[in-house]
Amino acid sequence: MKKLLIGLVLLAVLAGGAVATGFADPLIQWRVKGALVEAGIGERRADCMAERMVDRLTIGQLWKLRQGMAAQDGEPEEDYGLGELVKRLRRVNDGEAVAVLTTSAGLCTLGIG
Repeated sequence: MKKLLIGLVLLAVLAGGAVATGFADPLIQWRVKGALVEAGIGERRADCMAERMVDRLTIGQLWKLRQGMAAQDGEPEEDYGLGELVKRLRRVNDGEAVAVLTTSAGLCTLGIG
C-alpha cells in the first residue's frame, strides 16, 4: 500500500513537471482538438483553434469551457443555433476563455490563426 501511495505521488509530480515544462502541451492540444471536432468543427479549423487555445488558456480555463459548453438536461447535443451557443458561452463565466475561443474560431476560419 505504501509503495502504491509513493508511486501515485511520484506520478503526480512527474505529470505536474510535464505540464510545467510544456511536454504535456501536445497531449492537451490533441484533447482540445478532439473536443472541438466532437462539437462539429472541421479537423483543420479545430487544429488551428486548439493550438491557439492551449497557448493562451490554462488547463482550468479549458476545463471550464468543456464543462460550460456541454449539453445539459433538455439541451440539444448538436445542431443548435446562435441563441443556444450564447447561452452556453454565458454559462462558462470566464470572459478571457470565451474571448480566446471566439477569436480563435474567427481567425482560424479566415485562415490567419
